[in-house]
Amino acid sequence: MNMLLECQGITKAYPSKQALNFTNLTIDRGRIVGLLGPNGSGKTTLIKMISGLLVPSSGSILINGFPVGIETKKIVSYLPERTYLNSWMRVSDILKFFSDFYANFNMNKAVDMLKRLNINPQDKLKTMSKGTKEKVQLILVMSRDADLYLLDEPIGGVDPAARDYILDTIISNYNENATVIISTHLISDIEKILDDVLFIQNGNLVMASSVDEIREEHKKSVDELFREVFKC
Repeated sequence: MNMLLECQGITKAYPSKQALNFTNLTIDRGRIVGLLGPNGSGKTTLIKMISGLLVPSSGSILINGFPVGIETKKIVSYLPERTYLNSWMRVSDILKFFSDFYANFNMNKAVDMLKRLNINPQDKLKTMSKGTKEKVQLILVMSRDADLYLLDEPIGGVDPAARDYILDTIISNYNENATVIISTHLISDIEKILDDVLFIQNGNLVMASSVDEIREEHKKSVDELFREVFKC
């Protein structure tokens, strides 16, 4: 079975608004998927429901055939938009914590990525810039041998010079049986690594397409089509 993620009619409603109102969606293994839409469109809500941090108001989500729960948390690696690590911790402490907590955490991979980014494992987070903290978080997430990686704005807080390395890190640290979903507004920066895109607006799925289909059918880049669809 090649399908990894299946969303069936999921919605998320709050007393004051309808945050998400999705049609059915399936995503196969071995894909890098861009989750694209304006601020407030429902990108983070969708990612949090897939990760299990939010419960859909209706509908169902299956990951590798399992409903979101204990079994899926073992194979889903989630990078939130905001830093969540305690500032008093050393990077080495955090690596040990992740290694103890996640059976699929690859310590050698994490240490290698830290070296490539010249991050000292003995440094405390409180001494680091926002961008460096986000690099550490990405390293932690990509060092898990997961089936599904959920990355919410992974390059939003880093300098342009580091973005290429981060994108290379994403590409080189997942296997052909895994899938990466990246939520971002920096479309031109990540377009080169994407296989598929999802456009969402006001909680609705506007488009689900491969990047190749967009270029062949619309004769546009993903960034150009996004700007046309969302008038930005």
